[in-house]
Formats: sequence, C-alpha cells, structure tokens
Amino acid sequence: MLKIIVDQIKSVQVIATGSSSFELANKLNEPLTGRKYEMYLFPIAFAEMVTHNGLLEEKRTLEQRLIYGSYPEIIVNPTDSKEHIKLIANSYLYKDLFLLEQISKPVLLQKIVKALALQVGSEVNYNELSKLIQIDNKTVEKYIDLLEKAFVIFKLPALSSNVRNEIKKGKKIYFYDNGIINAVTGNFNPLPQRTDIGSLWENYIISERIKQLNIQQSEAESFFWRTTQQQEIDYIEKKKDQILACEIKWNTKTKYKIPVTFSTNYANVTPKMITPDTYEEFLL
Repeated sequence: MLKIIVDQIKSVQVIATGSSSFELANKLNEPLTGRKYEMYLFPIAFAEMVTHNGLLEEKRTLEQRLIYGSYPEIIVNPTDSKEHIKLIANSYLYKDLFLLEQISKPVLLQKIVKALALQVGSEVNYNELSKLIQIDNKTVEKYIDLLEKAFVIFKLPALSSNVRNEIKKGKKIYFYDNGIINAVTGNFNPLPQRTDIGSLWENYIISERIKQLNIQQSEAESFFWRTTQQQEIDYIEKKKDQILACEIKWNTKTKYKIPVTFSTNYANVTPKMITPDTYEEFLL
C-alpha cells in the first residue's frame, strides 16, 4: 500500500518540493478569485510513517532517517538510499534552480549549500558566509532566498522581547530533509562514527516538528533563543500566550533546566527535553 501511495506522491512532490513549486511561487502571478488554498508537501513526515508502519517499526529506522532522510525514493528503496539521495541532491538542488533562475555562478550556490549543511544548528551570519565563499552579501542573501523558496531550507528566527542581551536579529537555517545534508557534505558514515550527531539530531527533530505543525495547520510560531552570554534554548514554540521551550539532545542522560534569564522574563513556559527516548511524543 505504501508503494502505491509513494508512487502517487512522487509525481505530486515535484510540484511541492522541487523546481515547479519554485516556478509557481515566483513565475506565475495570475489573480485568484474566491478562496485561495496553499498546500505544502514536504518529505514524508515521521507521523505519517508511524500511521503506516507503526511506532516501533518507525523508531527502528531512526538511523536510516537521520542519514538518508525521508524522500519517497528512500523509503521505497532503502537498500539504494545513498544512490537515490545523491541523485536527488545533484538534480533537484542544483540543476532545476540553475535552469529556472539562470544562475551565473553555479559553483557558488553549491558552496553556500555545503556551508549551510556544515553549520546546521548554529546561527548563520551572512557576512561570515560571504567572506568564506568570497562573494558579496547580496549574492549570499539571494541564493539563500532561492533555496528557501525551493523548499530546500527554512529559517528559524530568534525570539526576543525587551530582555537585555538577547540576540534579536539572529537566525538559524535548517534543511527540510536530513539526507540532503549528508549528500552535500558527502558524509554517510553510521551514527557511532559521526562527530556531528548533535546537529543531525537537532535538524531532524525541528524539521519533523515543522512538518507536523503544517499537517495540523497549527498557528504556533517557531523560534530559537540565545543571549550574548551564550544562554540558549534550541527550539521555542509560541502559541498565543503559551511557550514551549525545548532542549534537543542526542544524549539521553542530559539534564535540562531553562536558563534563569528566560524563565524570569517569559511567562507560561513549559520546558521539554527531547532525546531518542522521548522524541515520538513531540512529533505525533
């Protein structure tokens, strides 16, 4: 049954997460009469796979998801995951964007994608990226904007009010699919051999949460929080006057306490630790 569903999704997903979605968003500006509905189809979500496979089976595939992601081809043909995700990255990430936007320097876009993949979970500074890649800020900003519109990446802004020393204009960038991260960095090593497991885990949890919020059509807003003194909360979800403050850790023995600066300046805060032992309740 899943194969039938996935085969159907394959043709639709090009519209939602490939070049066609970008084209629809940027090339067509026809007026809409009556109601307007927007639908996003991301790589298949954890919650959707649990509905099909059951929770225990989907949790068993966690390492596969962290390394190769959740595109339909990967789910249907897991034995050829490496070949398929490299093909998706090379054709979808680059070729279609080059064709649609007639990007003059494709190598620069590839460098930007790789740089973003190598700093998942860290704040992204356009000035630092421009120096690293040796291009101007406007080009960096343009290419990141293209990647966001093509549903390759998404931004997580900093939460701020009037608290002293808060980072107010920071942003983190995550990938909608973990497999793309590993494809562009060329690292498909198993988890015990990874030095970046923390960032892979953080990207997976946040991207899956974003998918689930979209499926639920939730009005919740997503942020991260940090101060200049390096107090930080990985992921914050704000819905009306309620705040969910999440620490995302691969180590299941990590203890979590909300930074005092945050707890004294924000009300109605619920802390949550997300590890491989507890993540399913956060993504369902």
